[in-house]
Amino acid sequence: MTRPIVGIISNSYLLNDQYPVHAGGVMNTDAIAQVAGCMPILVPADPAHVSVEELMVQFDGFLLTGGRPNVHPEEYGESPTEAHGEFDRARDAIALPLVRACVEQGQPFLGICRGFQEVNVAMGGSLYPEIRDLPGRMNHRMPPDGTLEEKFEIRHKVSVKTGGVFHEIFGADEVMTNTLHGQGIKEAGPRIIIDGVAEDGTPEAIYVKDAPGFTASVQWHPEWNADGDPVSRPLFAAFGAAVQSFADARRSRARLSA
Repeated sequence: MTRPIVGIISNSYLLNDQYPVHAGGVMNTDAIAQVAGCMPILVPADPAHVSVEELMVQFDGFLLTGGRPNVHPEEYGESPTEAHGEFDRARDAIALPLVRACVEQGQPFLGICRGFQEVNVAMGGSLYPEIRDLPGRMNHRMPPDGTLEEKFEIRHKVSVKTGGVFHEIFGADEVMTNTLHGQGIKEAGPRIIIDGVAEDGTPEAIYVKDAPGFTASVQWHPEWNADGDPVSRPLFAAFGAAVQSFADARRSRARLSA
């Protein structure tokens, strides 16, 4: 049986501070292939190379990955400051309209960290440049030192709404997650439902209201140890099932119209 294809939205980097690359973490491809059961393909997130229309035709679903560059604040009507960090305007130009197109057409996506923030901005929301500067908030950033295992260590609780989308996925109303982000939701977009929050009230799990497809997105990094983590595995499994369902329906329509 042919696996459905998931486009993994990449980030722009300089390899060895010189060589431009489009990159995505191996843990993302592992999670898509091994847990979601789909074929992972890295997408160069740059309108010079691909269009949203082409991506919608070629892929059955999308993984909106995390990454060091942040969504440019002009995308939500604010001016950039030093606190906003680095940007990837090419990715903004692909990912934000891609989210809107997927919502409209029911094409599944899973947003992670920056991808979570992209979903909120694409749907009309805004972001805080630095969560840890807000009164009463924890430092959600990646620990500066230590091994990868220490950086991705489970660090805080996320509470999800009983009977909500994420409660259905996890089978629990509280889960433990890692945390590696600086920015976070300021104002939720009009259709964004905040379905899970950290202990300090920071939004951690969202979906798009009345969207016909899978739109679950999380602020943490479930791709780490996705096959072994009791929270990550059902999330990627649910995403994979949604992608498979979308692919099956599209193939069925194609056969009927042939």
